[in-house]
Amino acid sequence: MTGAATVGEVLDGLSDDGLEGYTYAYLDEHTKREVRRAVLKAVAIPGHQVPFASRPMPLARGWGTGGIQTSLSLLGPAETFKVIDQGADDSVNAANIRRLAARTADVETTTDTTAADVIQTRHRIPEEVLGADQVLVLQVPITDPLRTVDPSDAANRRRHAHANYGKIWVRLYESIVEHGEVQIAARYPVMVAGRYLMDPSPIPRWDVPKLDNAENLFLFAAGREARIYAVPPHTDVQPLAFEDRPFRVERFDGACRACGATDTYLTEIETDDGERLLVCNDTSFCEKRQAEPTLSKDHHLDRSGVDWGPGTETSVEMTTNTGPATDDPDPDTGGDRA
Repeated sequence: MTGAATVGEVLDGLSDDGLEGYTYAYLDEHTKREVRRAVLKAVAIPGHQVPFASRPMPLARGWGTGGIQTSLSLLGPAETFKVIDQGADDSVNAANIRRLAARTADVETTTDTTAADVIQTRHRIPEEVLGADQVLVLQVPITDPLRTVDPSDAANRRRHAHANYGKIWVRLYESIVEHGEVQIAARYPVMVAGRYLMDPSPIPRWDVPKLDNAENLFLFAAGREARIYAVPPHTDVQPLAFEDRPFRVERFDGACRACGATDTYLTEIETDDGERLLVCNDTSFCEKRQAEPTLSKDHHLDRSGVDWGPGTETSVEMTTNTGPATDDPDPDTGGDRA
C-alpha cells in the first residue's frame, strides 16, 4: 500500500489551466447557463418573478449578489462593463465589482454610460438615454411590492396569479388620506404590460418614467431571494396612481452646484462648514455637463428629443393607470385591509 501523496505532489500532477485563476467570469458554466435561461423566461413574461439557484458570491447576500451573477453571466470578452452605486462610479462597492469582472471575465470597464454594453447599478438609472444595444442590470433587495401589505409570499403569489392587487391600492389610498399624496420615496410600485405588479428596485421616483417604452433591456436580480425579472424594450410600464392624484417625481429647489443642471436627480451634500449643497447624483454625467453645460441627455444618439426622465424647472406630473372604483374583498384575507 503506497503512502498518501503530499499536497505538493497532487498539485504538480494537475494541469495548470485550473490553477491560474477562476473559471471565466468567476461562475461555472452550469450556473451561467441557468441564469441566462431565467433571463430569457423573464424577458418572455415581463414583470414576472422567475426563480433561479442563486450561488454563493465573494460578498454577503444583500450586497448585490443577484446583480453580479446576472452581469457575469451576460459578459463576454468583447463587452464593456460599467458599475454604478447610488449614482457614483467610484464607491467601494462599485470599484470592487468592476475589478472582479475585469479580473475574471477579461472585459473592458468604463465610467462612461454611453460606452458601456452592460451596466450594473444599485438604485439608480443613468441620466443619459440608454440605447437598444445596452443592458441595465439592477440590484434588488426585495422583489415583491405586495410584501409591504402582506408578509406572506404564498398569499402574494396567489395575488399575482389572479392579478388581485386591491391591497396595494388601499395602501396608496391610505397614504393620500394621511399625507395628501402618495408618500413612497423609492420602490414605487409599477404595472408592467398591464399585467404584473412589479417592484422597480429602490430607484427614486425620478427614474420610474425611464422604464416606460425604453429602448434598452432592464434586468432585475435578487441574489438573496433568488429571483430575476425583466422589463424588455418598448414595454408599457406605468406607476400606480389615481386619476385625481397623479404620479409625481421629486421636486428640487435649486440646481446642481457643480454643473448647474436642473434636469437631473439631485442629491444634498453637506460641506465641512455646514453648508448644504445640491449636486447631480449621476457623477459621470455631471462631469460631462461641467465640460459642456448644454450637453443633452441624448447627445450620443442619431435622433434627438428622446423623452428620458423629467426636468425640475416646471412641475412634472404623469397620469397613469387608475385604481378600481371600489375596493373588492381580498379572497386571501376575507376583505381585511392592510
